[in-house]
Amino acid sequence: MKLAKAKRVKQQKIAAPADVIRLGPEHTLQRAAKRFLSGSPTRCPKCDSTYVGREPAFIHCRLCGKLARIVDAPLELQELWEIRSGLRIAS
Repeated sequence: MKLAKAKRVKQQKIAAPADVIRLGPEHTLQRAAKRFLSGSPTRCPKCDSTYVGREPAFIHCRLCGKLARIVDAPLELQELWEIRSGLRIAS
């Protein structure tokens, strides 16, 4: 019987260490401003379409599919709306 040759182990290259960038509160506020909409907009923030539907906590663009969160809208009302409209199964 012949002995099986040992598999050669390839040496993996180690990636250079990543730089850590610290974000202050001003960066967090800028990110939040991009994510949430204030008031009741009538246009899509992504494609500027007027073909939008308003849900209790979101603006839903029917052209590009973007869901934009409204700032002060409670998510509990959104959940009830989804259950009542048949988009979710009540659990």
